[in-house]
Amino acid sequence: MSTGASTDPSTSGTRQAADPRRIEITRCQLCGSAESTLEFEEPPYKVLRCADCQLVFVTPRWSDEALHDVYNEDYWRSDSPKTKGYADYASESELYLKTFRRRTRLVRQYLPAKARILDVGCAAGFFLRVMREHGHDVRGVELSQAIAQEAIRDLGEDRVWVGTLDSVPEDREGYAKGSFDLVTMWDVIEHVADPQEILRQARAMLKPGGHLLIETQNVDSRFARMLGPKWHHFKHEEHIYHFNPKTVREVLDQAGFTVEKLTSSFGGKYVSFAFIAERAARLNGLASLALKPLTLFRRSSVYLNFHDEMVVVAKPKPGSPTD
Repeated sequence: MSTGASTDPSTSGTRQAADPRRIEITRCQLCGSAESTLEFEEPPYKVLRCADCQLVFVTPRWSDEALHDVYNEDYWRSDSPKTKGYADYASESELYLKTFRRRTRLVRQYLPAKARILDVGCAAGFFLRVMREHGHDVRGVELSQAIAQEAIRDLGEDRVWVGTLDSVPEDREGYAKGSFDLVTMWDVIEHVADPQEILRQARAMLKPGGHLLIETQNVDSRFARMLGPKWHHFKHEEHIYHFNPKTVREVLDQAGFTVEKLTSSFGGKYVSFAFIAERAARLNGLASLALKPLTLFRRSSVYLNFHDEMVVVAKPKPGSPTD
């Protein structure tokens, strides 16, 4: 089903929406095609699938400046976490630490004994705290001032840059280009307007022989297809792209990377019973009511993996600046 987007190749990929802070997306960011099909609609948002490359994207989306403003304090302590942000991100630190400790089984396969690690979109720094436990030299970059303070309190101001990756000063100690063994982006590329550009910036930070590790959701996973529009990763203000194995390989290829490993095995998370009850509200009001007693056990947790997230390890292509 056509979305009515212009097929004139002379037009740009965006146009102004009724709200001046929003942009209507008329072309696929990955391949440039103006042909798409409608997956579903939740006004004012449409979720579209590129007819050529299969990238799924949201229109309208916030302008770049307004998109940054999404990640304020209300995002990390959201009144409606099923549609935006987290109920109380910082308060679930033990669950995030437990999740990342489990993921070290994968991460350590790509690290020397004493590695330099940069986490882009580090939030409260939970991944970096776990890597520090293993003796690694860690740095983080976090756009959101609200949550970055949690990372700074634990890791130190010198180890967390508040801002975007491309705004890190060239002379900032510990952040030199070409100096990291591993750059990670956990749940980041679906949030940014230009995923290729931030991936290229990450590539420039890597040592020769270094690796990139990203996590993002798989919109074509069995679980996502089963839930359809009720899939919990359809959060239109923040998740503006939805990748599958094909499109995530393509975006990495365009950024100068070759995929070494793509797996859903490490995409699970430890979650509280309160989280399960809260997310059930997206599926069905009766299910939410039935599971509400779980909130009494909010200190209890369980590991869940619906295999709807991809963890991808990549390395720069031969001949790239970091090779």
